[in-house]
Amino acid sequence: MNLIQIFILALIQGAAELLPVSSSAHVIMAEKFMGLDPTSPEMTLLLVMLHTGTMFAAIVYFWQSWKKTYFASAAGFSLNVRYLVVATILTGVVGLTLLQIIKHVFIANPNEFEVEHLFGNATLMACALASAGILIIASSRIKEQPHGQMSMLKAAIIGAVQGLCLPFRGFSRSGATISAGLVAGVARRKAEEFSFALAVVLTPAVVAKEGLRAYKAHLSSVNSDFLMHMLVPGLVGMALSFLAGLLALRWLSRWLEQDRWHFFGGYCLFAAVVVYLAG
Repeated sequence: MNLIQIFILALIQGAAELLPVSSSAHVIMAEKFMGLDPTSPEMTLLLVMLHTGTMFAAIVYFWQSWKKTYFASAAGFSLNVRYLVVATILTGVVGLTLLQIIKHVFIANPNEFEVEHLFGNATLMACALASAGILIIASSRIKEQPHGQMSMLKAAIIGAVQGLCLPFRGFSRSGATISAGLVAGVARRKAEEFSFALAVVLTPAVVAKEGLRAYKAHLSSVNSDFLMHMLVPGLVGMALSFLAGLLALRWLSRWLEQDRWHFFGGYCLFAAVVVYLAG
């Protein structure tokens, strides 16, 4: 894997991770076109670092807004933390329940099943992209409630919808959660802020899980020279995904506030057709 490939993957991951278009579908297709093996130690380690870059992009981009909303007062902070906890719990409950249903109902050998086995299925990915596109377009048709506030019920709905995204590559997390917030009557900006606050809560656990899986599968058998060889390219990729993520968030905010949210849904439908045909 050379620096040009790292540059391309970092830009794709950084932009698509934070836009409501599913980064995983785009990264997988890019890997295929460049002849890379997504299961290799290099790719696994790189993607973990790219996810870290996009997480920091969300923190930097929303920090000033979160200071005014989540950290303005002790009471406000406590209330918003409860919203995030409720949403995260519902994400875990729905996501894990769905995985168990898939494992025991649709998989022939459930004892050998891992969620990663679903990620290479192009048909499933295309269906998930199409579902995200339909949800985004439907939510864009609902008239915004400019003063719509978050509540425990709305946080639970958003968290449950986020749980549906966990097993399926292509079902955009940001697209689904922002759309769920809009359908529930949350103001656009608040839905966006809450969606990415949830991402910051969820991403460290996902990165840790992927890093541990990579270590058990590959990295425990490689030497320190390999890790040092990948560290600099990985850091470069993380910096690029951070910058791409900042630009993507500016784009997302602008389109969300300018009634162009449905364009992302249209793109997801187009991408679903491409993935299905290419798969």
